[in-house]
Amino acid sequence: MIIMNAATKIEAILYLKGKPLSISEIAEYAACDRNTVEEGLIELIDEYARRDSALEIVETPNGYSLQLRSDFHDLVQTLIPVELGVGALRTLAAIALHSPILQTDLIDLRGSGAYQHVQELVSLGLVKKRRDNDSRSYSLQVTPKFHQYFQIEQLPQPFSAPQQQQLELELQSEP
Repeated sequence: MIIMNAATKIEAILYLKGKPLSISEIAEYAACDRNTVEEGLIELIDEYARRDSALEIVETPNGYSLQLRSDFHDLVQTLIPVELGVGALRTLAAIALHSPILQTDLIDLRGSGAYQHVQELVSLGLVKKRRDNDSRSYSLQVTPKFHQYFQIEQLPQPFSAPQQQQLELELQSEP
């Protein structure tokens, strides 16, 4: 039987729970007292700092958490796939195909749900939104992150008029 020290057990608990835990919650899961948890946390914080790890133990308002150091957040954005719903994906396709497009034109094309999609796409860094000087609307266009994420160096040439009308009909009829 392997005897595990408190710090190793606490590390496993924080890893498995994947969310901040209070000292009392950790103590309950580890079946030990609060002092042992506090000592174990200090040992872990020190260990992670000494070994220059990508992970760290941090105290948050909700408790202690094992998490990736903030230095690696750019890597997270690159490696973890963006989760987009079908509607947001279709809105993104419309922006990419018409880029740049006025937000008012996009709403005419996709419906009022596109407002929420645009907000989501901007927050994910896939779309850039700026005030258009010639209009009261915003101009929308895809960003380099869009091209990188979807591995698209160049978007296809514009469609012929009949193809464009067919695409717009399909985009309007979708959620």
